[in-house]
Amino acid sequence: MRVASYKLHEGYTLGRDSSRPRAAENNMEGLIYMGKEQVRAYLDSIGRHDLPIMEFAKSSATVQLAAAAVGVPPAQIAKTLALRIKEQIVVVVLGGEARLCNKKLKQHFGAKAKMLTAAETYEVTGHAVGGVCPFGLKTPLPIYLDASLRAYNIMYPAGGESNSAVPIVVEEMAEITGGTWVDISES
Repeated sequence: MRVASYKLHEGYTLGRDSSRPRAAENNMEGLIYMGKEQVRAYLDSIGRHDLPIMEFAKSSATVQLAAAAVGVPPAQIAKTLALRIKEQIVVVVLGGEARLCNKKLKQHFGAKAKMLTAAETYEVTGHAVGGVCPFGLKTPLPIYLDASLRAYNIMYPAGGESNSAVPIVVEEMAEITGGTWVDISES
């Protein structure tokens, strides 16, 4: 039985529908952007109806904006990055103030990593940059969870859109994503 207490903050709404335009806001004209709906559908499909998707009136696309919107320290925001390592695309999730360490990345993966472009990120995840969630991805991808996420019991990754977050217990995020724990951030 999973028991978690999520402290909810002012300035967001819980819901499945948003009237704000999506593609244009993410500079992805012409694409049908279904980020939040993908995340909600995925959570529902695994029986996690209890996990809310917080929505904000303002952008939460950066760590600082997300921390202000949620009302937590920046380190408690989970940032999700899509990287190309050789020919493989992976998703890495770090604590909000953590920085990737190129040396540790290369040691762990055996090659240098390169960030995907905004268009590539959208294409493989179904989420625009600033709203990438580590679950509910368009394409199944390997997920790596950095040790920096363990600084807090509850972290806040984006919920599929650049004005959303999902409060989640760190170990539950590991379970839901099937992620592999790594230490690839600067100490």
